[in-house]
Amino acid sequence: MLSYILRRLLQAVLVMLAMSVLVFLGVHAIGNPIDVMMAPDATQEIRAQAIALYGFDRPLWEQYGRFLLRLLHGDFGNSFVFNMPVLQLILSRLPATLELTLVAVLAATLLGVPLGMYAGYRPQGRLARLVMGLSILGFSVPSFWVGLVLILTFAVTLGWMPAGGRGETASLLGVEWSVLTADGWRYLLLPALNLALFKMSMMIRLARSGTREVMLSDTVKFARAAGLSESAVLRHHVLRLILVPIVTVFGLELGSTLAFAVVTETIFSWPGLGKLIIESIGMLDRPVMVAYLVLVALLFITINLLVDIAYAVLDPRIRRGHAR
Repeated sequence: MLSYILRRLLQAVLVMLAMSVLVFLGVHAIGNPIDVMMAPDATQEIRAQAIALYGFDRPLWEQYGRFLLRLLHGDFGNSFVFNMPVLQLILSRLPATLELTLVAVLAATLLGVPLGMYAGYRPQGRLARLVMGLSILGFSVPSFWVGLVLILTFAVTLGWMPAGGRGETASLLGVEWSVLTADGWRYLLLPALNLALFKMSMMIRLARSGTREVMLSDTVKFARAAGLSESAVLRHHVLRLILVPIVTVFGLELGSTLAFAVVTETIFSWPGLGKLIIESIGMLDRPVMVAYLVLVALLFITINLLVDIAYAVLDPRIRRGHAR
């Protein structure tokens, strides 16, 4: 087990190094931030001083070397636009995106897995067909359209929910959270629902296919022959056997939602990382763009590493295969 973890850690470090190169080169190939930061009537002398100040006159390999050296010390530089350390800026926006992501993915999993298991257990039932129809709808409809419909219905027409913003927050361990106040939940529900619909559809279909496959296995037949109730078979055998793909999807969807909740945060004016990266791209704020993409890559690599370790814990065959 230890050798398996060490091998995966080494692979993660190599992948992270390669991703930092790709991200740095890709961002520095897009536009010139000086054209955005400087006034149109700025003289060539002033432009040259700004270019030298930010180090844009140095070779690209040297810029990357300095960036990598700062990165190893946890320094992502200063934002061109917000004039503050990039890491501090990202951390100030992270709690809003984190709570939105956790609420959406947890709700999608806690609702989608039982519904999918029921649809797999009773595939010909009316409720099962209704669940699968709703899952197809969740896959098919674009999230930005769903967000606009939710705002039009619950905020404009009914007036039950606010159309955007974060609402009242409460401090916990020095961090502001919306989930700790009733007003914060009013602002959180619509964007979380918008994010959760697609994820829930995925969980439903995954749990349904896994349940239908496991119900035909010898494990379930022996469990029934031993006199176990259907609920016990579903809880102790079916759910356990379909956990591996569910854990994989949960980890990947958690990472993708945390990294790419751009559309939802923009539609609902949610002050998170997605809205920050959109603003940074529009103003060519290179340090924020590079830091965001590097942290996203680190997030996915870390989640994949944890999922692989969870695989090895849930399925001993993986550990035995690695040992061989």
